[in-house]
Amino acid sequence: MTLSPTVDSRSLRAARQARAALSRASRRAVVAAAVALGATFLMGTNAFAAPAVGQQAPDFVAVDTTGAKHKLSDFAGKFVVLEWTNPGCPFVRKHYGSGNMPATQKAATDKGVVWLAINSTERAASDYLKADALDAWMKSQKAAPTAVLMDEDGVIGQVYGARTTPHIFIIDPKGTLVYAGGIDSIASARVDDIKTATNYVNQALGEVTGGKPVSMASTRPYGCSIKYKS
Repeated sequence: MTLSPTVDSRSLRAARQARAALSRASRRAVVAAAVALGATFLMGTNAFAAPAVGQQAPDFVAVDTTGAKHKLSDFAGKFVVLEWTNPGCPFVRKHYGSGNMPATQKAATDKGVVWLAINSTERAASDYLKADALDAWMKSQKAAPTAVLMDEDGVIGQVYGARTTPHIFIIDPKGTLVYAGGIDSIASARVDDIKTATNYVNQALGEVTGGKPVSMASTRPYGCSIKYKS
């Protein structure tokens, strides 16, 4: 049996409408799932792709290790560094134990840059640290971030596409992502490599705070894979 053009057209319209309804339902399901996970994003984002350099950084609210809330957009007008961390990772211990990460943090905050360290390690992971333990570890390392944020459900990390510890993102005063990648140019856990590596974070901050474009805006992050909640 051959369908008439009118019936064919109606069928196509019905199929398109069904796909559109399914797409809307899928988006609602994503939002509902995020809310159930305690998601705290405050602006429209693409749930399936991390922001690229040159795009707007997703806004969020997170609680730090002392119980205080921090909203990314509250720092509008300032440069902001997001650093994914996990003390159980040997690459993180390399940069903290050597003093490299604390020195990089202090150099940034001394310029008025906001530095937010973020831990997206899930609670069930063997190296997960509760807020007070993470706070104590940071103090023992003489770390100098503006705040250390807890993201145990991994919502912030997954929206940003954070893959490793460490993984660094720099946001400019207009809220645009201007750097994403590793802390430096030598992907190893050896402390001795720090002195010969290019510190990409220092380099990028020096350029953008001096009114110059970032020469290496995207680099390869290296370290331990983030243990996200499954």
